[in-house]
Amino acid sequence: MVTLLETDAVLKRGLSELALADPVMAKLAESGVTPQLRRRPPGFEGLAWIVVGQQVSTASATAIWNRLRQILEPPTPDVFLRLSDEDLRAAGLSAGKVRTLRALATDIVEGRLPLDELQNRPAEEAHELLTRVKGIGPWTADVYLLFCLGHPDAFPSGDLAVQEAARLAYGLEQRPDARSLASLAETWRPWRGVAAKMLWAYYRKVKSREGAPV
Repeated sequence: MVTLLETDAVLKRGLSELALADPVMAKLAESGVTPQLRRRPPGFEGLAWIVVGQQVSTASATAIWNRLRQILEPPTPDVFLRLSDEDLRAAGLSAGKVRTLRALATDIVEGRLPLDELQNRPAEEAHELLTRVKGIGPWTADVYLLFCLGHPDAFPSGDLAVQEAARLAYGLEQRPDARSLASLAETWRPWRGVAAKMLWAYYRKVKSREGAPV
C-alpha cells in the first residue's frame, strides 16, 4: 500500500527524508522554500480537468471547465460518452481534447484503465496504465498521479518549470531534458513527487523575486 500525500504530516516526512538524501534539497528547505499539498479531486473528473487545462492559460482552462461542468453532471465517464461532439466543442474543447477525453472515458467504462485502483500501484505501473490511453502523455499522467492521487513518487520530468528549477538549484549550465532530470531524480526515491513540489515552489519563488509571471 502506497502512503499518499494526503496530509501535511506525510509531506513533512517526505521533506525530511529528501533533506537527508540530498544537500541541495536541504538547502532549499532551509532557504524557506515551502511546497503545498494542492490536491485536486481524483477519478475521471480530476483527470479530465488536467486534459482540459493542457496548453491553455489558467483563466481559459477554468472557463472551459465551467462550461463543460454545466453539461457534465455528474462528471462521470458514462455521462461524458453520452454528450455529442457539438456540445463538447461548444463548451470550448478542441477536437483533440474531445478525442482524448472520449478515449479516456471509453477505457474506464470498458475496464482497460482501472482508474480507481491507481493509488495502490507503484508510480511506474500507474504511469504506464495511464499512458496507454490514446492522447494521455507522460506529463498528464504524472500530474494526475501527483496532484489528484497524491502519489509521493510520481515525477513529471518533462515539466519545463521543474527542469528550469533544477537548473537553478543545482547550478547546471543548461536546463536538463526529461531523461537527464529523471536520472537526477533517482536520488529522491521514493519521494520524487515531493521533490517535484519543492522544485515548483522554488521556481515560483525565483520568478516572483524577478517580477516575472509564473
